Amino acid sequence: MNDLLSKVSIKVNEYIYLKNPKSSDLGQRIITGSINMIDELGFESFTFRKLGKEINSAEASIYRYFESKHKMLVYLTSWYWGWMEYRLVFSMANLHSAKDRLEIAITLLTEQVKEDSSFTHINEVKLNRIVISESSKAYLTKEVDQENKEGAFTGYTEIVSRVSSIILEINPNYKYPRMLVSTMIESAHHQRYFAEHLPRLTNLIKGEDSISMFHKDLIFQAIVDRK
Repeated sequence: MNDLLSKVSIKVNEYIYLKNPKSSDLGQRIITGSINMIDELGFESFTFRKLGKEINSAEASIYRYFESKHKMLVYLTSWYWGWMEYRLVFSMANLHSAKDRLEIAITLLTEQVKEDSSFTHINEVKLNRIVISESSKAYLTKEVDQENKEGAFTGYTEIVSRVSSIILEINPNYKYPRMLVSTMIESAHHQRYFAEHLPRLTNLIKGEDSISMFHKDLIFQAIVDRK
């Protein structure tokens, strides 16, 4: 299994980049450096000029891979959702019970992320913090409709569709599966942010992952067939 996972390649829509960053050492250093810098500085303060200086490369070289820092953020969030998709697939592979698969999915999508050694140029813990605090900036733009048509957000929508289909296995009469799943994901991100920065807006209970437990309660209560 470990050998299989080490060969996994996360695919990102070709529309997002000019040159695939995983195709070269420089491209991978660009990704590593951008994750480190956005996590440290925030997206607004991040620039390609600062990144070039950090990774000892010309700013122009970065533009050969991404036309803008916006497209880089879209790439990072797309890679993250592709990574989450592969984690879901492997974690649920041998589970026949829809309830068990849904519980695993909720855990993976709401838990505190740990670093995955399968991808040495990406720190998933830092990337998770970026997704929590910055990912909405990838789609809250005037260009969102066109970018969506070109597949920029396919990774995220496929995650929502996959988990929604499990909900419908459990309760085919539930009317709002996609809304429920996307709300859960965004809510979990907000609660992680609150837990770190605004703890009086959330509930932290010693000895449990309160955020995951809350969302399990929320989802399973919502999809109970009351007919």
